Amino acid sequence: MLRRITDILGAALLLILLAPVLAVAALVVLLGSGRPLFFGHERIGRGGRRFLCWKLRTMHVDAEGHLERDTGLRSRWIANGYKLPNGNDPRVTRVGRWLRRTYIDEIPQLINVMGGSMSLVGPRPVVAVELEEFGERAPELLRAKPGLIGAWTSRGRQRPDYPERAAIELEYVQNRSASRDLGIFLRSIPVVLKGQDDG
Repeated sequence: MLRRITDILGAALLLILLAPVLAVAALVVLLGSGRPLFFGHERIGRGGRRFLCWKLRTMHVDAEGHLERDTGLRSRWIANGYKLPNGNDPRVTRVGRWLRRTYIDEIPQLINVMGGSMSLVGPRPVVAVELEEFGERAPELLRAKPGLIGAWTSRGRQRPDYPERAAIELEYVQNRSASRDLGIFLRSIPVVLKGQDDG
């Protein structure tokens, strides 16, 4: 209950503070690549429940279809930990690269936190195919709500790919506490301010 109250209050405060940034960023998306402004990507949440993880749209329309049709691109996506560097992903718009570098595209996930499908701190939400990386321990990962930030993301540009990522996320789920969440939150502040590169 305390975690949920903290999530609601924290997300509400952050939404109020970041509302001007979100509004400007949404306008930039509209001017740069049109509608839709937001994109809900299906992820796996606590207990295996599927939910839409919201972001500002950073990719061209039908980016998911492009990934399915282009087998070479999909192979690189899987090999790179189910993501592609901004600079090497043809699906990402010019505006989208900037939004991703600054993490501004992630702000709408505060709505997920308010709605209860995510927490402020927790393992990052995964797509269904990613559960294979956790093997028999996948049910352990799904004991916790996915988070806006977490033990893995707080490592910033040094965050590792699988299988080390799986070990970090599972260790967090096994040993999470309010004090540890606070430490992760504080470590994540300079990570967000520094941004991520395109490599």
